[in-house]
Amino acid sequence: MIGRLAVLLMVSLGAGFAGDWEFDHVVKAIESHCGTRHTYIPFLGLANFVVKVARPAGASGFKLAVFENLRSAPGYRDREELNRFMDGLSSASLHRVVCARSRRDGEATYIYVGEAGSSTKMLIASFDRNEATVVEVKVNIETLLKTIDAPEHARKWAGEDGRDR
Repeated sequence: MIGRLAVLLMVSLGAGFAGDWEFDHVVKAIESHCGTRHTYIPFLGLANFVVKVARPAGASGFKLAVFENLRSAPGYRDREELNRFMDGLSSASLHRVVCARSRRDGEATYIYVGEAGSSTKMLIASFDRNEATVVEVKVNIETLLKTIDAPEHARKWAGEDGRDR
């Protein structure tokens, strides 16, 4: 009986952690591909805790990695290489929905979305001239759909009053 409970507990814990590997996989792949480490951001854990408690705009947690000084990374500026690299990072649980590229300066943004339920994960990877940013956020699907339907109200849902500053 205790053996069965231990196996059930380990399987349920494994299922809970299995869904969070995408962000770490993308960050480690960028670190390996570009030969760099992501920048340490102080108090990021505290900010994530506040988001989990306050749930602004339907978000219930996030992860963030910023990479700086990537000019010397092999293949960083090559558009086709970056596309192949990001296509290789796709997973069964995240699907690419947007790939936007600037022909003028080579900047690129990739947006991946998870399976829709009451909430979903979004992973956004943005590559600029000399830096890259990867963010994963878990969002309430209803709030996300409202934001997509009425983007002019996104500032209000995010807690801003909408006045220009």
